[in-house]
Amino acid sequence: MSSDFEIMAISAIDGRYHQKVQQLAPIVSEFGLMRFRVQVECQWVLFLAEQPSIPELPTLSADDIQCVEEIVTHFNINDAQRIKQFEATTNHDVKAIEYFVKEKFGQRKSLAAQSEWVHFACTSEDINNTAYALMVTQARSQVILPSMQTLIDTIDELAVKYAQLPMLSRTHGQTASPTTLGKEMKNVAARLSRQKSQYANGEILAKFNGAVGNFNAHLSAYPSVDWASLSEQFITRLGLTNNPWTTQIEPHDYLSEQFHALTRFNQILLDFDRDIWSYISIDYFKQRKVEGETGSSTMPHKVNPIDFENSEGNIGIANTLLEHMASKLPVSRWQRDLSDSTVLRNIGTALAHCCIAYAATLKGLSRLEVNPDTISKDLNNSWEVLAEPVQTVMRKYGMTEPYERLKAATRGEQLNAESFKSILSELDLPPAAYDELIDLTPATYIGCADTLATRPLIK
Repeated sequence: MSSDFEIMAISAIDGRYHQKVQQLAPIVSEFGLMRFRVQVECQWVLFLAEQPSIPELPTLSADDIQCVEEIVTHFNINDAQRIKQFEATTNHDVKAIEYFVKEKFGQRKSLAAQSEWVHFACTSEDINNTAYALMVTQARSQVILPSMQTLIDTIDELAVKYAQLPMLSRTHGQTASPTTLGKEMKNVAARLSRQKSQYANGEILAKFNGAVGNFNAHLSAYPSVDWASLSEQFITRLGLTNNPWTTQIEPHDYLSEQFHALTRFNQILLDFDRDIWSYISIDYFKQRKVEGETGSSTMPHKVNPIDFENSEGNIGIANTLLEHMASKLPVSRWQRDLSDSTVLRNIGTALAHCCIAYAATLKGLSRLEVNPDTISKDLNNSWEVLAEPVQTVMRKYGMTEPYERLKAATRGEQLNAESFKSILSELDLPPAAYDELIDLTPATYIGCADTLATRPLIK
């Protein structure tokens, strides 16, 4: 039963598909962004307190450190609501975070005295860009990459399982040299695996260098401190890569790289969805019926490939958002404008549509049943594809115009076993060539497709 909230939601992500993105929601929602911002503010105070070059901030006790860390680890929905209360007054979301953390510090006497070190020398973008970097990192490692890997593993399992099942190829939609079902699955698994690797290995950058990237405020308070070095240490401690050359904002080039890698992965999956849809339409695959499920409101017989269609649609939405963000985010007027802010808030939306698409493809694959009879029948009705090996063997034995002779005999024709053997007899082949070709069938003319299908993927 759907909740009233889900039914009233404007976005399908928070409505119809809410259950499908529950793992992602705590990371990329506004709640998640708040939590990461709080984490950055708290970690900055803890980091500063460790620096001997900042004697005015005393070293914190173990209990105080634990208390600060628990502001993050115990962060909950009530804390998020409290931040929204601050924001109602400040009309500034990051300032609201600062006031929330200060309030938490104020609840402990030893920390209350240090509360003004919260947000020390920071511009809002120091907090924001680092929080988003943490968000993207966690969403990537905990949700997106595991979903990608499950897809790749599932398709690769089909590659191995059907490595030796001969299948007619179609180039330009026409009959072409045979392959195996497993080899075609392997092609997709390999492409997806490569893009997943590029996405996984992309650097995630952050900056912590003040209002215009020059540590102006920092050096006004502590002119002898090597703030550039400390900033890098802090960013590295958070598991991110430091960007030392920025304006007020980290320029988001890494986000563009991440989003482009995602769109490439998604486009390959879209290609796969459409191919499977087409194979279902020609009966290469059947779909398991689900008891009680309706395929059409008027045609009772239908079992529609809705999961692959759902995936295709969600990939389209995801890639539209990802492509816009990838082109927009690296562009900012002078030392900054705020047009990136509202765009960044759609990272979660794009990732959610990715997750919905990946889950839909997996669901569709779980319902597929290979129809070997149809695949075999298609092969047996297409002996004309053997014109290729015949003319190739003729070249081997030095026969004249082999391509032209086979073209004249087979172009636009549909051959069967008998007509193929008749053509062989009329070609006046050398006995050795005839012996090499007479036992050939479309089902055995698969090259090394079966071997390629079982080769391990390059990780």
